[in-house]
Amino acid sequence: MRFNREKYIDLIMYILSQCHQKPNFGKTVLCSILYFIDFNHYELYGKLMTNETYIKSKRGIRPTHFREISEELISKKQLFFRKEPYYNRTIYKYYLTVIPNLKFSRRELEIINNAINKLSDENATTITKYAKKDPPISIAEFGDEIDFRHVFSRDNEYSLIDK
Repeated sequence: MRFNREKYIDLIMYILSQCHQKPNFGKTVLCSILYFIDFNHYELYGKLMTNETYIKSKRGIRPTHFREISEELISKKQLFFRKEPYYNRTIYKYYLTVIPNLKFSRRELEIINNAINKLSDENATTITKYAKKDPPISIAEFGDEIDFRHVFSRDNEYSLIDK
């Protein structure tokens, strides 16, 4: 599987265009939504949308290309980043500086918007607790790649397929 850089950038830009105004919407929430979009797409269609690799970390989910891509978008002045206070914590927020030109199919948009609608209002602590119970993540060891094939072990709380 080859990482789909263009689709990944489009996905980040679209999610930010829909969620940047939410006070809770920082890096942890963004990365969690990226994970759920890719894994939900795999569950329904047998392939990841972006072919990103996700690592289980103590702080949640770490997409392997996120740092590189976000730094690239910042250097191209398509995004800017700042740390902002959020209650008694600091969150890492990303903002668009351009209007994204997006190319998603109708079924991709359904999966993307489903994840955004379900998860984008959660804070980092809540979304991380929720994500850690998803079978692909709960099965993985800290520091290991999260195996997308474990989506078929999901129960009704996480699965998009009626069982």
